[in-house]
Amino acid sequence: MYDLVVVGAGPYGLSIAAHAAAAGLDLRVFGRPMAAWRDNMPSGMYLKSEPWASNLSDPRGAYGLAAYAATQGVEARHGVPLPVRFFASYGLWFADRAAPPVDERTITAVRPCPGGFRLSTDDGESVLARTVALAVGVMPFTDIPAPLRALPAEHVSHSSHHGDLARFEGRDVTVVGAGQAALETAALLAEQGTTVRVVARSGLLNWNTVPPPRERSVARAARAPHTGLGCGWRNWVYAEAPGLFRRLPAPTRTRVFTSALGPAGAWWLRDRIESVVDIRLGARVARAVPAGGRVRLELATSSGRAATVETDHVIAATGFTPGIERLGLLDGELRGGLRTLGPSSAPEANADFESSHPGLFLAGLLSAPSFGPSMRFVYGASYTAERLVRGVRRRLGARDGARGMVQQRQAAPGWMPERTPSGRGAEELTARRS
Repeated sequence: MYDLVVVGAGPYGLSIAAHAAAAGLDLRVFGRPMAAWRDNMPSGMYLKSEPWASNLSDPRGAYGLAAYAATQGVEARHGVPLPVRFFASYGLWFADRAAPPVDERTITAVRPCPGGFRLSTDDGESVLARTVALAVGVMPFTDIPAPLRALPAEHVSHSSHHGDLARFEGRDVTVVGAGQAALETAALLAEQGTTVRVVARSGLLNWNTVPPPRERSVARAARAPHTGLGCGWRNWVYAEAPGLFRRLPAPTRTRVFTSALGPAGAWWLRDRIESVVDIRLGARVARAVPAGGRVRLELATSSGRAATVETDHVIAATGFTPGIERLGLLDGELRGGLRTLGPSSAPEANADFESSHPGLFLAGLLSAPSFGPSMRFVYGASYTAERLVRGVRRRLGARDGARGMVQQRQAAPGWMPERTPSGRGAEELTARRS
């Protein structure tokens, strides 16, 4: 039985694995390394975060993005966006050097068993673990607006479903959303010859400003400090003090998680959108129906007037919503027993990123409702990896301590054994990896 199984091999999963391996834990990591970054983002996309805020985490800090860039003869400079594909290659480089070998099979089920958990792979193997870290990324949590969900798959998709936009060349596409994913997708579509429009509920587009220099006067830095989530003291709290955020009342955490760092485009994207792409602001999709091989969108506008658009395909760049109902790999009873944050369906995590089920740990977007907006970004991986692995060690120590107490009881005069488990449970208690 492994000490820890990490489910997921993106920035969070690989960072957790690096810290767990350095701590001497017996672990396995499952998932295709950097899969979402390699498979679900079109060529031509750039990192929105600054390079210095995009490091995966290892205990010695030896495998940061700048170190990888140096091996490629590239300087990772502040204020200069890096291609997403470059970042994906960095993640693979990190995996080769800082983490144990990754098993690229998919975990399809996680079930409680005596002593821990039984996990199933997509080819039918069972793996036993004392603790599990769910670092499943964002892909299970894609959010498509309700009016679009009934459309056939050929007419609607999520922005994260496209590693290549070439199939839309020469067609008409409507992008729904006002954030970076929506705006950058629209820019790439327009640049390849697609007729594209953006439909957004907001009355205006928000654009991030050009970041100030890293080195500034003390006075300017004090007014608006740099953080991994942008400048400003509020962002500093989100980026540097997730533990404080977790102590806020659950309703406050839920409100901040859903509203902080709202939709905005990167400063370097603005010229590629304005005067190039048809932008329909103050509009939402009220109804969507197939119409003669296309889609008819009925828009409700803030002015109260209805509008109709016909398009070949709709791309919903409408983000991700973490919730336990989306965690289909978890056993139903386990999933239903997890404590959630107030009225939301997001699972709650303690200070060590452990869910209400002992031994089941949460990372990345799953932990964002508990720890705040930084967990939606790569920047949160360092804080997560350090504390989650500490929590795993604490949980393993508690179980070892309980085992020691049982052994002491067994050695005491007059002790009588309880009924010995039989069948699968007995096998799970005694199983060891070969």
